[in-house]
Amino acid sequence: MTKLSRQEDRVLQTTSESSESIKAVAIYEVVKGIGALLGAVALWLWHKDMQHWLSTATNSWQYYFGQLLAPQVESAVDIAQQASKNWTLFLLLICAYASLRFIEAYGLWQDKTWAYWFGVIGYGIFIPIELYYLIISPFDWFKVGILVLNIIIVIVVYRNMRRKGLL
Repeated sequence: MTKLSRQEDRVLQTTSESSESIKAVAIYEVVKGIGALLGAVALWLWHKDMQHWLSTATNSWQYYFGQLLAPQVESAVDIAQQASKNWTLFLLLICAYASLRFIEAYGLWQDKTWAYWFGVIGYGIFIPIELYYLIISPFDWFKVGILVLNIIIVIVVYRNMRRKGLL
């Protein structure tokens, strides 16, 4: 009887660990969704004055942080300039992206099978693309960090899928 209780305890401990790791991924998805919505609000409010706002933000960034993440800031500025030209289309795309993040977060939090598949495919599909850009472009710690984070998320979701018997 004691041996069975220990095995049950290990199963319960493994289940709670997997639930916590999946909930961490779900929280990450919510944070990404909120970030996207904040971007949508900024686009909505400042699309007419985007050039002025971007110039002010870029100057402030350089003043406080120097060249830290300079390529990413430049890329974000380019995207924002394009977004201000087609702001309604970008607004819809950003809201769709945020919706997907929130739907995935809900599914993971509720331990839904479809959310596991959505997560492992959704993150896994970008790993080869990120590797490609890491190889062809100058070395960038930010890109390495995103790649590593995506690999960790795929591993976490995959391991939880195995524990649930989905694979």
